[in-house]
Amino acid sequence: MSKQNFDDYLNESLNNLNKDIAPNKPLWAGIEHAIVTAKPSANKAPLWPKLTAIAACSVAALLAVNMFINNNEPNQVMVMSDYFKAQKQSLLVQYKNQDALTNNWQAQLQELEEAERAIKQALENEPQNQALLTMLAQVYQQQLDLINKVHAPRWQQI
Repeated sequence: MSKQNFDDYLNESLNNLNKDIAPNKPLWAGIEHAIVTAKPSANKAPLWPKLTAIAACSVAALLAVNMFINNNEPNQVMVMSDYFKAQKQSLLVQYKNQDALTNNWQAQLQELEEAERAIKQALENEPQNQALLTMLAQVYQQQLDLINKVHAPRWQQI
């Protein structure tokens, strides 16, 4: 059957249809009963499971962001300490066979190392405290300067 024939057939069938057909009385009673007794289930969905799912997702997202931020920023104290230790070790190796000008330079170095430990302990409570970070850098520099001055004073370099 072609499209035009089908369209003609459909139009003819609709025109010949009896339009005065009425539904049976029991049918209307069933429809009315279904409308009156039907409870809207979509509007009464439980709210708590949705709220707990949203809260759980929010907590997971915040933890992920917190871990991402904490893992990406390098610990300034560790970076500074590692750099200083490498410098200190290279100086001590360099001056290993050279006599020191004073005998108590190791006691002075020990005092500076104690100051370093105290500052690091304070930085555990406040890792981003710029004043403490500056003090730590100064203590490191003083240790390097002490090693240099004890083993290679300026008057020997002239």
